[in-house]
Amino acid sequence: MGYTIAVAGKGGTGKTTISALLVRLLKEKKLGSILAVDADPNSNLGEALGVQINDTVGGILDKIAVNPESVPQGMTKDRFLEYQVQSAVYEGQGFDLLSMGRPEGSGCYCYVNNVLRNVIGKLVNDYDYIVIDNEAGLEHLSRRTTRSADVLLAVSDATVVGLKAAGRIAEIVKELNIKIKRELLLINRWDQDIENEKIKKLNFEYIGNVPVDKEISAISLNGNSVWELTANAIGIDALRKIGEKIWQTN
Repeated sequence: MGYTIAVAGKGGTGKTTISALLVRLLKEKKLGSILAVDADPNSNLGEALGVQINDTVGGILDKIAVNPESVPQGMTKDRFLEYQVQSAVYEGQGFDLLSMGRPEGSGCYCYVNNVLRNVIGKLVNDYDYIVIDNEAGLEHLSRRTTRSADVLLAVSDATVVGLKAAGRIAEIVKELNIKIKRELLLINRWDQDIENEKIKKLNFEYIGNVPVDKEISAISLNGNSVWELTANAIGIDALRKIGEKIWQTN
């Protein structure tokens, strides 16, 4: 299995932008093949990476769970689901992208969810690095994508609410028995150090902060991708300096 970085945080902290920037930096460093997984139902990672997504895993599950006869004769449901998921992977230049989405139908998803976990497990084995943009509840990390990660990167802003959300993420990891090797905290849109006592209470390894970046704010406002940022943009430069703390493998 590749080196998995699961990014989580409450809405509005910029976790999707951070996830996209990590993909850009991993590509920049030429560390190996990259799979970006958009596991947030809001599905904004594709936009941040400049990718138009047509199929989501949630949509695939709908078709199979709600309409089981959609599986072609002579093909098992397992094989059909595997084929559909692989077909939904966007193959880009230097990275691939899979959008999870969320099923909307009223069918029974128990079986297909179990099969899906195996399919995703096989898929991530084909990549050196996997960056997962999660919703705060880590739904896909716990139930559909994988039950483990090398790094859980909690992204917070410099607010009490943001830090409390990061703390809740750590609690969810324990409650769901998700196997995480390292739990890291990144403060986004902030240019000062946070008081150590507040960080210690969260039981995260604080790796630093990414200051407010007008370039990043502009692309977010206009719906542009992180590839349009200049190489020396403040946010990229800050994340580049602390990136080794995120994807170190020793």
